[in-house]
Amino acid sequence: MPADFTPHRVPYLKHRPDTFRIREWAAANGHPVSERGRLARHLIEAFFAAHPELYEQAEKVELVHATARTPSPSPEDYGWVEGSSLRDVYTVAFVRGLDEHEVLRRIGAVDADIRMITDDDYSQPEGPEIVTVRRVGDWTVVVEDCGWRASHLKGLCPLSRDGGEAVAVMRHDYAARHSLAYALDGAYVTDINPNFPLERHGTDPDRLNRHLRELGIDPAADDHLDNPIPAAFAVAGRVTGVVLRPEHLRRPVLGAAVPGAY
Repeated sequence: MPADFTPHRVPYLKHRPDTFRIREWAAANGHPVSERGRLARHLIEAFFAAHPELYEQAEKVELVHATARTPSPSPEDYGWVEGSSLRDVYTVAFVRGLDEHEVLRRIGAVDADIRMITDDDYSQPEGPEIVTVRRVGDWTVVVEDCGWRASHLKGLCPLSRDGGEAVAVMRHDYAARHSLAYALDGAYVTDINPNFPLERHGTDPDRLNRHLRELGIDPAADDHLDNPIPAAFAVAGRVTGVVLRPEHLRRPVLGAAVPGAY
């Protein structure tokens, strides 16, 4: 039977929930919860499950939940990312055709700065930025801690020059949007807004539409995704065949401290 590519729509709260009240409830009911930072989604869901009347009263909108409709990487493969060392701002790029040292050079590192990066290394607000690289199959996986240089045209295209290929997932909770970008042989093929996939541009902005459809995302619809980062990683995994795993973030690993992102 052929796969059903109809988007899976889910109700979503239109306004931010009362995080103070949820934290109080979570603490009183034995749920581990921090005093600051983003509330875990499961805590919000547990709170409303315990207070169904509040959920019914809340104003809602419909969002699309991306999920795999064909065999291959799925957004569900990336549930671990939210609780990982990756935080509010980062870029993960996948580069084919370059080894680890050449990736670091093209991303702005000089040979003297290339070394083993440990857990004691972290990016500074004004730079330098910590970039790590490791080989996974035919691809070099790049992790930018608090950086985004590989996510846009100026940074991604050099990583794909000379017959190469590069895909980047950028999360930036404080910028206008996240990004899923794809470059081929020096050309910036497409840059997709994972929140609103209708927003995309490049020399061939529709190049990855097949992968979007396979996640139940209609490229022609003005839909808002409720799981944009897992969806972006799933598309990247379908392009590269590489599923990002927690072990790909482990240190020590080769990398460099490079000047602050441009």
